[in-house]
Amino acid sequence: MNANKIDHIGIAVNSVEESSIFYRDVLGLEFLGVEEVPSQKVKVAMFKIGESKIELLEPTSPDSSIAVFLEKKGEGMHHIAYSVTDASGAVTELIEKEVRMIDKEPRPGAGGSKIAFIHPKASGRVLTELCEH
Repeated sequence: MNANKIDHIGIAVNSVEESSIFYRDVLGLEFLGVEEVPSQKVKVAMFKIGESKIELLEPTSPDSSIAVFLEKKGEGMHHIAYSVTDASGAVTELIEKEVRMIDKEPRPGAGGSKIAFIHPKASGRVLTELCEH
């Protein structure tokens, strides 16, 4: 598996609109837009910084993983995502290496991407996402 850059850092927030003010108006990051990802039960706002992005994640349902995260931990960093050229191949390789995965195969993500999560117990307690665009 060849991760070739940090794709984005995911941050769980209660409100994409309210939190966007800091990233857009205070830090001056380029706002790329808002998108709802029904399969993940989140609304996502993306901001560009260099070659990477900041992804704000707001739950759209009380049973979404982001809603559960916010309930337990409050707002803050949720995950780090690495860009890969072949998400399916990366997942297969990691499973062969006995890396604990949340996803056994990629699923749809924001912006038409294919994503898969590595379990935090396999990656130093950091939720890690693989992201293919």
